[in-house]
Amino acid sequence: QVQLVESGGGLVQAGRSLKLSCTNSQRTANYRNMAWFRQVPEKEREFVAAIRRSGGDTFYSTSVKGRFTVSLDKTKDTVYLQMNSLTPEDTAVYYCAAGNPILSATMTSGAYRVWGQGTQVTVSS
Repeated sequence: QVQLVESGGGLVQAGRSLKLSCTNSQRTANYRNMAWFRQVPEKEREFVAAIRRSGGDTFYSTSVKGRFTVSLDKTKDTVYLQMNSLTPEDTAVYYCAAGNPILSATMTSGAYRVWGQGTQVTVSS
């Protein structure tokens, strides 16, 4: 069974950086996409970034493009989210996800089958 385990969240001041990690602890399944979503209370889960395992194509929401970078270490089966120039609006629980969405569904949470438990990121002003 695939199990995604996130780490790296925490409290940081605005303008600083954080790097999240997500490891497939079972290393038994290869999903086409690995992605990051985030969620704040009483709001829908929001797409942040995704990377295709084959080819390494990356996708970003407009709110993080240019500040966040998603990457994948296939040898460790770990996906990373480097977050720079953080703002208080980036405060959320960040979730790692894996799935096989078609291209047009890359940013759709329902297209991902496996989810991590989430890690809290809090950015203070």
